[in-house]
Amino acid sequence: MDQSSQIWIVYCAVDQQYSIHIPYQQGMTALQALDASDLAKQVTLPEPLALGIFGLRIKDPATHILQAGDRLEVYRPLTMNPKDVRRRRAEKHPVGRYQQGNQQKKRQDQQSSS
Repeated sequence: MDQSSQIWIVYCAVDQQYSIHIPYQQGMTALQALDASDLAKQVTLPEPLALGIFGLRIKDPATHILQAGDRLEVYRPLTMNPKDVRRRRAEKHPVGRYQQGNQQKKRQDQQSSS
C-alpha cells in the first residue's frame, strides 16, 4: 500500500508503543480514523482524549478532516509537573550565578582586569 494513501495512528503507552496504519478515505475525521484503527480494543485510551497531527494538537477531533499521509497521535496526560521536575533538577545540579564557585571566579576576573 502506498504510504501517501495511509493514515498512521500512534500511541505510546507506559510499557509499549503502538503504530497502526489504516487506508485513507476522503473526508475521514480524526475520531473516525481512531475508531477504524481499533486501538481502543488494544489499550485503554486516556480521558479526556487529546489528539494531534505531527505534534500539533487538534482542538476538535470530531470535525477535523485528515489528509492522506497524516500521523494521528494520541497524547497521554503528563504524569509529572514539568516545573517541579526542573526545580528538582536545579537543586541537584545548580548552574549559573548562584553556583558556589561562580561568585569567586567572577571576583577573580574583576581583580585581574583592574
